[in-house]
Amino acid sequence: MTPEFSAPPTATYRLQLQPGFPFAAAEKAVPYLAALGVSHLHLSPVLGAVPGSTHGYDVVDHSVVRAELGGEEGLRALSRKAAAHGLRLVVDLVPNHMARPAPASLNGPLWSVLRDGPASPYARWFDIDWEGGHGGRLLMPVLGGRLADELPHMRVEGDVLRYHEHAFPIRPGTERLPLPQLLDAQWYRLSWWRLARTELNYRRFFTISELIAVRVEDPEVFRATHATVLRLLEDGVIDGLRIDHPDGLADPAGYLARLRQATGGRWTVVEKILTGDERLPESWACAGTTGYDALRHIDGLFVCPDGADRLFGVYRDTVAPLADRGGDWEETVRQAAYEVVTHELSAEVDRLVRTAARISERAPHHGDHAPWALRRALHELLVRLPVYRPYAHDPWCAERDAAMLAAAAEGAAAAFEVREEGRSVALVRDLALGRLRDTSGDDSADHDDFAARFAQTASALHAKSVEDRAFYRYAPLLSACEVGGDPGTPAVPVAAFHAFCARLQETWPASGTVLSTHDTKRSADVRARLAAVSECPEGWREVLTRLNARTARTMDGPEPDPQMAWTAWQTAFGLAGTTVPPPGAADVPSCGAAVAPGPAGDGISYERLAPAVLKAVREAGLNTTWTEQNTWYEESVTEFLRAGPCSPAAAAELAAFADELAPFIRANVLGAALLHLTMPGVPDLYQGTEHEYLALVDPDNRAPARFSPEFLADVDGGGEGGGPAGESYATPGLSAEKLRLTAAALRLRRAHPEWFGPQGSYRPLYAAGDPHGHCVAFARADRAVTVATRLSLRLAESGGWHAAALRLPGASATWRDLLTGRDFEGPTVPLAALLDRWPVALLVLSAP
Repeated sequence: MTPEFSAPPTATYRLQLQPGFPFAAAEKAVPYLAALGVSHLHLSPVLGAVPGSTHGYDVVDHSVVRAELGGEEGLRALSRKAAAHGLRLVVDLVPNHMARPAPASLNGPLWSVLRDGPASPYARWFDIDWEGGHGGRLLMPVLGGRLADELPHMRVEGDVLRYHEHAFPIRPGTERLPLPQLLDAQWYRLSWWRLARTELNYRRFFTISELIAVRVEDPEVFRATHATVLRLLEDGVIDGLRIDHPDGLADPAGYLARLRQATGGRWTVVEKILTGDERLPESWACAGTTGYDALRHIDGLFVCPDGADRLFGVYRDTVAPLADRGGDWEETVRQAAYEVVTHELSAEVDRLVRTAARISERAPHHGDHAPWALRRALHELLVRLPVYRPYAHDPWCAERDAAMLAAAAEGAAAAFEVREEGRSVALVRDLALGRLRDTSGDDSADHDDFAARFAQTASALHAKSVEDRAFYRYAPLLSACEVGGDPGTPAVPVAAFHAFCARLQETWPASGTVLSTHDTKRSADVRARLAAVSECPEGWREVLTRLNARTARTMDGPEPDPQMAWTAWQTAFGLAGTTVPPPGAADVPSCGAAVAPGPAGDGISYERLAPAVLKAVREAGLNTTWTEQNTWYEESVTEFLRAGPCSPAAAAELAAFADELAPFIRANVLGAALLHLTMPGVPDLYQGTEHEYLALVDPDNRAPARFSPEFLADVDGGGEGGGPAGESYATPGLSAEKLRLTAAALRLRRAHPEWFGPQGSYRPLYAAGDPHGHCVAFARADRAVTVATRLSLRLAESGGWHAAALRLPGASATWRDLLTGRDFEGPTVPLAALLDRWPVALLVLSAP
């Protein structure tokens, strides 16, 4: 079971630190964020990073706090300011990798390894296979072309070799050699960047060669890379940690156990992505995940299952994709996995093949296995893993992983044309599970190395093939294509949501929960808009038909790619303007009748939409890629965007459709926000999301934060309980409503951690007379009740709540809705009365 940790936050607020938003800017936001109601600021990575980095995950120096942000004194000043307002700090930590910067001298440990090779005291830091070809040298794939063509661009300056913006140390004693011989004499091999795919001999972050993996499993490396953060924890400057990408580590459970011992049990969450029914290993010494599992369960509540099926029909009719190229989710994932494992991860697979071959040669009873058969076995087994990775050395996962790999191996062996050759699958399966491990000598090291690298490669494969490829190919409902999501089954039943929350409260009550992050492909409010489309698929069909016809006339021909066009139109709808009418003023839309466009405006921002759509088509890899850019195709995409989604006429039509769906979008936005803020776990708010926040994939969602404390003062009724709004709030905008709701929920959590934290309880509540589950409600410690409306368009089509009523905990008592200031008498409250102004309610039991 999970070990005890320090008292968890009541809520965290994520700030993306960067040169345009340093510690000093965060200091200025402290009074506002304290008034909002969070308990902790959640900071993006703060250690030394590549100059100019807007994210900080490209660490170059673990020994310092990043100077561009204000250095250690700036961080300490922020901590003091936060403490003066009752706030503490949580910091994002990157244990898996460091940057391979230009110039390389920015990374001191790597510079030492490049100069001195395996003899460097830092050689143990990096995950390098010195025997993986290149004559015992480290491949540096930085050249823009082949070596012979790039020699004229190289020069020697003393003990430094320079190539454009790059700089590398020269091995002592080789400075005076002619350039070709000097290059051959170094501990590194400069090469064309394209060789990384097949020849790389160091582990990297996913497929990013500019990020070199760190062997944090080595106790000495752990101490050196964590010393600064541990000192800041001990000094009280920071109070908790978020661990980036634990699945990249050789032994996540071992790392977390060491970290817990070193921190004394500070609150720590891990960016572990769970898929399907996968559970976080209870052996992990952490408070839980960063919360993508919660995101999937909240989002899925607002997707109409029948409507999603009909929307898929519209998508199929409009796009006509092949099954494995976006027409079927499972086939799309499998095809994407084959592409990534055989192409982008070729070097990683080859290293596994070499290790498996050595083990097989030393132990003949394992059988004769040709390298091609081992490679094929690895491909077939890896593409069939339903989760990110197994954990060979974690006893808690042993039975689960064995069953998972057995099922995958059965399918992998069947893929071999010759049955006997398929026996290589059994060897690979057993090595991945650590079953054949010998405790002696090199063989033991190879067994450990294979099991760890198989898991690390599996994680990279899942991330690149699902998150960064299949999500961009399978596009019926883009809101479902989110980290940890399941686009093939996007809807989540109410019972499944309650089961998830009950399990979270029981096993991981201090786990993180999120709706928007720096990594989400679309912000929660964009996804809430798209979820509303799942209730109105025929309306979307008619809007799309008109939009495509108008754009074809403007372009004098059809769009270059119907799949791209579908993605572009849904993305544009996520940003389309809308005006929320006063509560109760909207009628049920026809969801299919012509929508009369409003006055043409300036159009949707091309500067925001074009990078997101171009990223989508490059990641999808069907017509262009990041490395093999199809210039004609990409130019035709940008022409389509200007003529279509970014035109004033299209923007007006999309805005009119958004206006038609406005009351139902409102219910989704406010419902998701309230569920997130009051469900079990520790809610993490991404910067700006206390308001309506419409953002696309990075870099759109990573702009420096801006705060307007006066807005909180405008909607704030004052007091920790969040009293009723003033007169100006009679006809609110959605952004003001969301701010009001957020402040009320956060302040309630902060005032009553015993209701919402590990000592609290979670009880699902069900409304009588609500057979279709439009009401999602639960009680926290039987003192606070959350009520949200789901599938509100379907509810309106059925005539509303009628006589549906919610039974509140306990006997007759008075409950106050913190959002409207009204009192309701229990134990039963008619939903038509409770939700007549807002589609949500946050009830608190009044003192007797």
